[in-house]
Amino acid sequence: MAGPKNAPIIIKRKKVIAGGGHHGGAWKVAYADFVTAMMAFFLLMWLLNATTEQQRKGLADYFSPRIPLSRVSGGSDGMFGGDSMSSVESLRADDIPQGQIAEIDVGHAAIMQAQVQAEAAEIAALRALEESLLGQSGESSVSDQVLQHVVTRLTDEGLIIEIFSLPGDPIFADGTQEMTPVMEQIVTMIARLSAMVINPVAVAGHVPTRPIVLANYPVWDLSAGRADAVRGVLEEGGLASERVRRLTGHADRAPADQNPTIERNDRIEITFLRTII
Repeated sequence: MAGPKNAPIIIKRKKVIAGGGHHGGAWKVAYADFVTAMMAFFLLMWLLNATTEQQRKGLADYFSPRIPLSRVSGGSDGMFGGDSMSSVESLRADDIPQGQIAEIDVGHAAIMQAQVQAEAAEIAALRALEESLLGQSGESSVSDQVLQHVVTRLTDEGLIIEIFSLPGDPIFADGTQEMTPVMEQIVTMIARLSAMVINPVAVAGHVPTRPIVLANYPVWDLSAGRADAVRGVLEEGGLASERVRRLTGHADRAPADQNPTIERNDRIEITFLRTII
């Protein structure tokens, strides 16, 4: 028997639960974020309770984007033992009045200008010493033949006066620390001219390589001994002993010429050291 023609149509839908009945895992992420936030909150509350006002100021300055002009805060052997980086001793750039910043800039420029002037004055004094030694100013007391043993150069280290042997005209007796008359004359003149400047002095000795290896040829002792002999003549000529900064014996390890055996490598270097660089 057929039902009524106007009977309602019923559609049955089946509900599918995703995740196999476990309601998914999104709640775990939310819970982890909540626990992290709570931990950070309680850590912040502990820090506020465990630190002083000055220490909290130091922590705030550490995370501040403003760069301090001078970081003088330092830690100690205990927790939170440091000072604030914006304490009285160290001001940030934006904490300094503009007038004081201008004064700092002017003072810095004055210091730089004074240093440049002092450097120029020192170089000029060394140049004057060089000219007097070489007779360019008409004050040299040695002959041109003696000055053939001398070359000078101004470097970053200072004014280097190099005295060297010539073929047939040595500056030391062969294999000894005894100066020849020409060497004594040059060193005595340098001692007299040293009063023109106040720079400290360094003396270095060099000897040439012998073509035949000798069983007993103490090149180190010989070069150092010659440097010390020059120091003695300098001091006898008027150079104050406290101005001698160093003595060095280089043996035959730093030849001035490619041929290590020639007389040119038998030399003494007297350097008036620069004090302002």
